[in-house]
Amino acid sequence: MNEPMPAMDLEEHQEELDKAIDELRGALNGPGAPSTPSAPMADFGDAAPNVGVIMGILVDVQIVLGSAEVPVAELMSLQKGATIPLNRRIGEPVDVIVNGRKIARGEITVLESDPSRFGVRVTEIVSGQST
Repeated sequence: MNEPMPAMDLEEHQEELDKAIDELRGALNGPGAPSTPSAPMADFGDAAPNVGVIMGILVDVQIVLGSAEVPVAELMSLQKGATIPLNRRIGEPVDVIVNGRKIARGEITVLESDPSRFGVRVTEIVSGQST
């Protein structure tokens, strides 16, 4: 697996978190829509009661381990136990996709609270220009 990322101080973590929130807001607003800056709820004025409703909306988050191009003939001959090789190697970052838009990359990890499950530790926030 990859070497652990060097520890970042609290300010760097906060900056990355703020950037991730801005990117997520941009993804939710749709392509070409301006991203609103990170702000406390009090700054929303009369809309403050509606912010809670919006923040409760579920979004589709997908973790993409990799992909493969397979000829139809090979696809049709797949059987139980067959292996489809992906375009990524073990230890390479996975993509975090929110509503069809890549917002981050991360590494697969086992959950401390439940070792029978795994999750993704975000290691990089993708800039708004990347897809």
